[in-house]
Amino acid sequence: MTTDIDISKHSRVHLVGIGGCSMSGLALLFHDKGYYVQGSDAKHTPFVEALENKGIKVFIGHDANNVEGCDLLIYSAAIPEDNVERAYAKSHNIPQIERKDALGAISQTYKKVVGISGCHGKTTITSMLALINEHAALNSTVHIGGFVDFLGGGVRIGGHDLFITEACEYVESFLSLSPDIIVLNNIDDDHLNYFKDIEHIVQAFEKFINQLPYDGVLIANTDDFRVKKLFDAYEGRKISYGMKHADFFPANITYDEMGCAEFDLMKGSQSLGRIKLNIIGDYNMMNAISASACALELGAKFDSIKDALFNFSLARRRFEYYGTKQGAKVFHDYAHHPGEIKVVLGGAKKYPHNKLYVVFQCNSYSRAKTLFTQNVDCFNNADVVLVPDIFPGREKDDGTVHARDIVEAINKSGVEAHYLKDFSDINDYLKEVLHPDDLVITLGSGDVFEKTRELVD
Repeated sequence: MTTDIDISKHSRVHLVGIGGCSMSGLALLFHDKGYYVQGSDAKHTPFVEALENKGIKVFIGHDANNVEGCDLLIYSAAIPEDNVERAYAKSHNIPQIERKDALGAISQTYKKVVGISGCHGKTTITSMLALINEHAALNSTVHIGGFVDFLGGGVRIGGHDLFITEACEYVESFLSLSPDIIVLNNIDDDHLNYFKDIEHIVQAFEKFINQLPYDGVLIANTDDFRVKKLFDAYEGRKISYGMKHADFFPANITYDEMGCAEFDLMKGSQSLGRIKLNIIGDYNMMNAISASACALELGAKFDSIKDALFNFSLARRRFEYYGTKQGAKVFHDYAHHPGEIKVVLGGAKKYPHNKLYVVFQCNSYSRAKTLFTQNVDCFNNADVVLVPDIFPGREKDDGTVHARDIVEAINKSGVEAHYLKDFSDINDYLKEVLHPDDLVITLGSGDVFEKTRELVD
């Protein structure tokens, strides 16, 4: 943990940015522990309703008066120091703690902590474990970085013995956790606005693994060569999963007409039984194997795992169906890194369709420069890629990169791509070309999920 603030000495907590997926879950965790909890956000989000249903006061808009009466302020990384509520807290000597440190502090109030890590798949794996909890009665508390329909938000409040949480690598925030079990799904070159290079990222994951206690467990995807290197070097108890040559792997894989996998879950030479998924993609089959290995380690029975995974549907913004446009089905996925886009479009390729149109909104200029101006073979399964202006995120445009540069790179890779300034232009283009058997997938972590609603009939 990277803060010296003792949360047990405080009772009235104000969260700035409470409407975000992780912050709203954190608010519910503090509420469950008996704290008075309130917060503020710039706008009403899907998570706010879940908070208000628990009696948590949410102010829409930031105002210094919102903080009055509270003795601890928690802020998300998106909230600057000169925010009026943070400024009020500073002037009134109210301690402030960043989200990742607050998560680390609250996690220490549970007997066992499971950290789900990796550059891709964290939300899906953690969501699967949340549903397995419902079927296996493990009674764990689960913290998820996305909106999960069956939870009505991003957190499952259970007992105080077992805590399962996404462990995010961005700005090495997972180092605030003290995990007893780590699931490591993959390592990739994302967040290069913070990390210097891929080796810096690997070093961060190595530090995280080294936080396991002597009786801790590492559960890792050894298909990923960077993960395997860390797995092989780790001297404690460890469990591997992968497509083959691992402790847990799939056998006798078949696919239904929608591209959803069914497979035997193997533990060594023993088949534990057959699992049927109703979500597409080999990457989701691997996510399911990861969740299964972790759940078995936690004491769940195979039949409970099998039933949960059969009934599992993805969290919002993970290959989420939005509707139709001129008879063509429209989906959105949060994928915003080449590795994520490649597996999502690989899965979509098996989904019945004629032509696959992809709308990709790149989130941040730094990501555009480091990941999407060369070697963009992640779009190879698309027939046509449409690229609007870059979503700035927290960055300012310095003029060194443009959406046209992304389009140029995609066209050079052999896939047809077009720059269309905004979603109005994209809508007009799709009206001209779409047929009922086509498929549209919008991709990105900016406001593209909101703009996708403008595309459906």
